[in-house]
Amino acid sequence: MKAEPHILVVDDDKGIRDLLQEFFRKRGLTASVAGDGAEMEAVMRRATIDLVVLDVMLPGRSGLDLCRELRARNASIPIIMLTAVNETTDRVVGLEMGADDYVPKPFDPRELLARIRAVLRRNGGGEAKRLPQRQIWRFAGWTMDCSRRRLVAPGDVRVDLTAAEFNLLATFVRSAQRVLTRDQLIELSGGDGAISYDRSIDILVSRLRRKMEDDPKSPKLIQTVRSGGYQFIPEAVAE
Repeated sequence: MKAEPHILVVDDDKGIRDLLQEFFRKRGLTASVAGDGAEMEAVMRRATIDLVVLDVMLPGRSGLDLCRELRARNASIPIIMLTAVNETTDRVVGLEMGADDYVPKPFDPRELLARIRAVLRRNGGGEAKRLPQRQIWRFAGWTMDCSRRRLVAPGDVRVDLTAAEFNLLATFVRSAQRVLTRDQLIELSGGDGAISYDRSIDILVSRLRRKMEDDPKSPKLIQTVRSGGYQFIPEAVAE
């Protein structure tokens, strides 16, 4: 990632766009803005974007639609959704569509900046890139490289994960064969904004199963434990 992350803010409120663009620039981030999906796509054709801040309520295609479309094209770019303060449904759907975090409106720009920096670190940018050691885990023919944040399936096929998906999988792998409650998974995942309540765990597990299981309805890697939580079944070996 570049020294100055390039943030794209997509919001139909010009006041919010202007405020955030100036706020981010004063704090060392490159910031572009867009008012809808068409403007977002135009910006992304012109520049390499490191993270997208995406409002749910947009004219034309909604933020949720844009999140789904963007995630289908690019599995790794971090996305933070801006949601109405009481719209839990939007947050759940946003996570299902592949968002990495969400911030309710109205928000303090300083909180949003802290979330952005946290997501970029979790996604392998910033300080994470300077870690001296590499920790590689192997399980059931899979290889997980934590320092490079890379997952490779049997057959040497790379599987792209979002930051939240990778962090949850890393938690499972490091606690392989243990039954973990949802509360334990939230705690062990380090307070990831996208892993902050029970339903978010279920959503992320479902996303991991779709990407990793031969039959997501009959999972072999991550199994549900009735009245318990989840268990990562394979033995995991660190190198």
